[in-house]
Amino acid sequence: MPAERPTIVATSGGLVRRDRGGVDWAGTVHLAAGLARVPVGRAPRLTYLGTAAGDQRSWAAEVHAAGERAGFRTTVLDLFPMPSVEDPAGQLLASDVVWVGGGSVANLLAVWRVHGLGEAFRAAWEAGVVLGGVSAGSICWFEGGTTDSFGPVLRPVTDGLGLLPYGNGVHYDSEARRRPLVHELVASGVLGETHCSDDGVGLVYRGTELVEAVTEVPGKGAYVVRRGPEGVVETRVEPRDLRG
Repeated sequence: MPAERPTIVATSGGLVRRDRGGVDWAGTVHLAAGLARVPVGRAPRLTYLGTAAGDQRSWAAEVHAAGERAGFRTTVLDLFPMPSVEDPAGQLLASDVVWVGGGSVANLLAVWRVHGLGEAFRAAWEAGVVLGGVSAGSICWFEGGTTDSFGPVLRPVTDGLGLLPYGNGVHYDSEARRRPLVHELVASGVLGETHCSDDGVGLVYRGTELVEAVTEVPGKGAYVVRRGPEGVVETRVEPRDLRG
C-alpha cells in the first residue's frame, strides 16, 4: 500500500555511526518506511540515490549493509557512469521509500535533469512513494536553499524540484553561516518561506503541508522563517522525539 497522501521526509539526519564502524539507518528513515504503509510480512523496498556524492561504490556498500540490518530490501540507483537499472523511473515507482544522500545539490539537480528524473520523482511522489533524504537530499525537494555546492562559502540554490513550495535550510545549528544566510535570503526575497532543520531533525510533509518535525537527537529544533511587515520572523517548531 502506498502512503495515504504524497509524503516527503526532509532531514538533516537519517544515519547513525556504529561503534565498530559503518552506519545504521536512524529514526527518520524508519519513520519514512512506516509512512509508506508496507504490508505486514514484506520488507520495505528502499531505493537509495547517492548522485550528490558521485555514486561512491564504497558508500553504496555501507547503504546495503545498513539496509540488511534494518530489514529493508535495498536498491542503489546509480547514474554514474550510466543508470544502473534499465528503467530508473520504473525503479522509483516500484519503491516504498526513495532516500537521497548528501553532497552537492547543484550537481545532483543537473544530473537528474539530464536523465529526466524530475518528472519521475513527481510521478512517484503523487503515487504514494515516500521521498526523503539528508542535506542535498532534503533541499532537492524544495524550491531552493543554502548550499556549499559552489565552494566553501555558502550560496543560494534556487532551482530545486519544487515539489514543496518553500526554501529549505539544512544543518541549521552546526554550520555558523547557515542561519544568517537563510535570514538574508528570505529578507531579500531570493527565498520565500523557508523550513529549516538542526542536525538530527526531520520535517514531515503530507502533500505540501508541514505536518510535524521529528528528531533523532534530544534538544534539537526545526524552524519556519518568513518575511513579515517588520522584517524576518523565525518560529521554532518543537520536534517529536523518535526515541519514544
